[in-house]
Amino acid sequence: MWVTVDLAGMSEREYFTHVAKRLGMFVGGSRLAGLEGFLDGYDQHARRHGGPGLQGWREWLVARRGQDCNHGWHGQVRHIALPDGWKKWELTPEEESRVIEVLFELLDEFLAERERLEARSQ
Repeated sequence: MWVTVDLAGMSEREYFTHVAKRLGMFVGGSRLAGLEGFLDGYDQHARRHGGPGLQGWREWLVARRGQDCNHGWHGQVRHIALPDGWKKWELTPEEESRVIEVLFELLDEFLAERERLEARSQ
């Protein structure tokens, strides 16, 4: 039996939890590069249509990490997920799995904090 899920009716946090559970369905595989491209596309689409997208995401990651560098949000997530460092952008399967797991945890924290700030401002 097919169950239809109303993605449009979900909060961003619910939506990304859904994506995390069904990553291959949304990015055509479970690869980090596909997920990063998906999130970049999500951000650009949301902003073009009046939503916040992932505005402030990189800055939040820098604050969460407590240190800045010249990397975009992709590198910031890697720094947090792999604090001992990584040798190249193409990660081992184990490193990639860890980065994907941490990315979704961080994204949920970021969106939860944004929800709290929006609720306070209303």
